[in-house]
Amino acid sequence: MRGLFISVEGVEGSGKSTHCRRLGQWLGARGLEVVLTSEPDGTPLGSAIRGLFEKDGGPPTPLTQTFLFMAARQQHIAQVIRPALGRGAVVVSDRYADATLAYQGFGRLLDLDRLRWLNDWATDSLRSDVTLIFDLPEELGLTRARSRNSAAPVDEGRFELEDLRFFRRVREGYLSLAASEPDRYVVIDASGTPEEVFERTLDVLRKRGVIS
Repeated sequence: MRGLFISVEGVEGSGKSTHCRRLGQWLGARGLEVVLTSEPDGTPLGSAIRGLFEKDGGPPTPLTQTFLFMAARQQHIAQVIRPALGRGAVVVSDRYADATLAYQGFGRLLDLDRLRWLNDWATDSLRSDVTLIFDLPEELGLTRARSRNSAAPVDEGRFELEDLRFFRRVREGYLSLAASEPDRYVVIDASGTPEEVFERTLDVLRKRGVIS
């Protein structure tokens, strides 16, 4: 029996990582096997690839970023996601293929059709059953994220160097993806307290029949 695959997306500061953990704990407390994972660092290889982004010498080009993420994603699927789904587990992934479309496609302005083709190849066309997009205005998200990372290492705050217009394109990209495939995507208002947002999350998952 194939398990359930939930991917979680959102702009910086939207709280997606927090709600991945909350959702994993909630599902686990109901007796389900939950595999909580993330991209690009869901495997040792992925963690090593992420480290390449933080090397001295300047950031990788947008296309180089894309190929690195695709390599990490293929390993993630082969090593973590498919085995877990194969034994009937619930996989909750903090970012997945849609992140490439939003960040490298809408954000970096790379060709979306080529990115979709690369995603299909890297994932062997494996899509999440439901994709949660935590949404809030990019200005608020950046304010939250900068506050969160004020005492963090430099590599954790590297997105602060990005132009606000970039994050606006990313957010608009996520919303465009959600509008194009409403049966798979769920947009969740990420404003308010963590408790309020998590209740919204459970509510939409119940309405979709994902949980009871």
